[in-house]
Amino acid sequence: MVREVLQTFDPTMFQNIHINRNSVDEQVKTILDRNPVWRTETFNAWLLKAVTVIDLTTLSGDDTTSNVTRLCIRAAHPLSQKLTEDLGLSNSEKVRTAAVCVYPNRVADAYSVLKRMDLTAQIQVASVATGFPSGLYPLQTRLHEIKKAVEDGATEIDVVLDRSLVLTGKWDVLYDEVQAMRKECSDAHLKVILGVGELGTYENVYKASMISMMAGADFIKTSTGKEAVNATLPVGLVMCRAIRKFYQMTGQRVGLKPAGGIKTARDAVNWLVLVHTELGPEWLSPTLFRIGASSLLDVIEKHLQSNAAPFKAEQLQG
Repeated sequence: MVREVLQTFDPTMFQNIHINRNSVDEQVKTILDRNPVWRTETFNAWLLKAVTVIDLTTLSGDDTTSNVTRLCIRAAHPLSQKLTEDLGLSNSEKVRTAAVCVYPNRVADAYSVLKRMDLTAQIQVASVATGFPSGLYPLQTRLHEIKKAVEDGATEIDVVLDRSLVLTGKWDVLYDEVQAMRKECSDAHLKVILGVGELGTYENVYKASMISMMAGADFIKTSTGKEAVNATLPVGLVMCRAIRKFYQMTGQRVGLKPAGGIKTARDAVNWLVLVHTELGPEWLSPTLFRIGASSLLDVIEKHLQSNAAPFKAEQLQG
C-alpha cells in the first residue's frame, strides 16, 4: 500500500537543525558497545535476518538477460541446501532475499524470471531510475524512466536525488521533484537515494531525508554505491533519527536502505543492531529495512558455512 503524501511543503519540519559530527560518531560507538552480538547462534540468526532484507543487486554496464536470470535464481535460493540443513532450518523456514535490483532496461528480464518461478509476490523487482547514479538529467527524462520501469514490472523504484538542489538549498524544488517521482511510481514503492557522500554535512543528510519523506518516499536510501563514501553507521544514525522524528510528527513509518560499503558479516549485523535500537524491532522486516548489496550475500554465506550452528528464531534479539 502506498502511504499518504503530505500535500504541502512545510520547511518548519527541518528548520534549526544542528548536528555535532563527533557526538554522532560517539553515539554509534555507544550503541554497538551496549548491544553486543557475539554468540555464534545469535550472530547466525542476525545474519539470516540480514539475508531476508537484502536487495540483491547487479548494476554493471555488461548486464545481460543471463546474469539477471542468475541473480533472480540466487535471490530465490540464497543459501545452499546443505547449509540450510546445517543451520537447522526446516522447509517451511524458506530464506529468500527481499528483492532483486537492476537497471530499467533489465526490469522485464527480472520480472519474467520471477514470474516463471511464481515468486513475484515474494521477491520484489526494484529498479534504479532517474538518471542513476548522478540524477543530473531533465526531470521529464527521469519521470519517463520511472514510468517505463513500472510498466515492465518494477514494484519498487530507487530514484536518485539531484544533489545540487541540496547543496544550493533549493528545498522546495527538491520537494516538488520527489513528489513528481512519487506520482509517477503509481503503486510501486519509492526509495529515494540521497547520495550521502556528496551532501557535505549531516544537516544536509537530515534535511534531504525529511523532505524525501514529506514528498512521499516509502524508503530513504543512503547511496548509489558509486560515491567515494557510501553507507556509514553515523549517517545511518542521522537518517534513523529523521525517520523517527517523521514518525512522531505524522504517524507514518518510512523505511531505511543502506547501500554501498557494507562488506562484512559484522557490518550487516551492526546495521541491524542500529536500526533495532533506534527504530525498534518492527523496522527489522523487508517492509521497512533493506540492505543494498551485490557481494554481501556471498560473504554471509561463507561466514555461515564456517560457523554453522542450529538456532531458534527467538534468538534474534538486540
